[in-house]
Amino acid sequence: MVLNIVLPVLALLLLFSCFVSVQQGTITVITVFGKYRRIMTPGLNFKIPIVESIYKRVSYQNRSVELDFQAVTIDQANVYFKAMLLYAVIDQKEETIVNVAFKFVDDKSLMQALIRTVEGSIRGFVATKKQAEILSLRRDLVEDVKQHIDHTLESWGYHLIDLQLNDITFDEVIMKSMSQVVASNNLKAAAENEGQALLITKTKAAEAEGNAIKISANAEREAAQLRGQGVALFREEVAKGMSNAAKEMQQVNLDTSMIMFSMWTEAIKNFAEVGEGNVIFLDGSAEGMQKSMKQLMSLHRMDELKDN
Repeated sequence: MVLNIVLPVLALLLLFSCFVSVQQGTITVITVFGKYRRIMTPGLNFKIPIVESIYKRVSYQNRSVELDFQAVTIDQANVYFKAMLLYAVIDQKEETIVNVAFKFVDDKSLMQALIRTVEGSIRGFVATKKQAEILSLRRDLVEDVKQHIDHTLESWGYHLIDLQLNDITFDEVIMKSMSQVVASNNLKAAAENEGQALLITKTKAAEAEGNAIKISANAEREAAQLRGQGVALFREEVAKGMSNAAKEMQQVNLDTSMIMFSMWTEAIKNFAEVGEGNVIFLDGSAEGMQKSMKQLMSLHRMDELKDN
């Protein structure tokens, strides 16, 4: 009775063990008595019970790992790295999956070898550079690491998708000195800019002052020219007026020396009206007047002789 119940149950269990469900993103490696037999792709698969067994499930999805390590530059400066490594199985071919499944004992050993390989490659690159060059060579560092470890990873069945150097720091003393260098460079640049601005300001001020002097000189020259022209025109008009007055006096038989006497008396009158405290000594006697008239007449005759 018991046997009738156990046999059907065992048969059902054996039947169910023939079917294997493989998750998407993974491939199952099957062995027969410890020897590789075949792989199973995602979906429902069939295996021979007892004879075939599942050795490992290999994921071909992307994997990431955080790295935190130290390197030393050629000038003996400590550099601290924090990085993120992204890698995956090269492809889903059978030979690749077999290589991944049997290359390492377990995933822990793979992870340890991968991390040490990347760290060693970065340390080798940093050891040939100076501390001041590291920050500017971030891209070169990543490319150098990829170039050196790609062949090694391919032999394991993996490839490096990306390496992100998230943080690169130095010892506190070096960081402080770098900050001081940056601050001094900024101060130097600010001083240079201020000096250039001051130079431009003074240059523009000098140009403006020079232009103002030129404009003032031109204006003064033009004013002097106009004053001279005005004096010349005044003298010309006075001469024309005196000439016309002399002609009219000759027509009425009057002595032209009266013009000189009239100008003399007008000059004395103008001295008295517009003088501001100035003292002018004149001889107001009859003899003084005759002497002045003789002098004026002599000047007038000299002018007439020059005209003739």
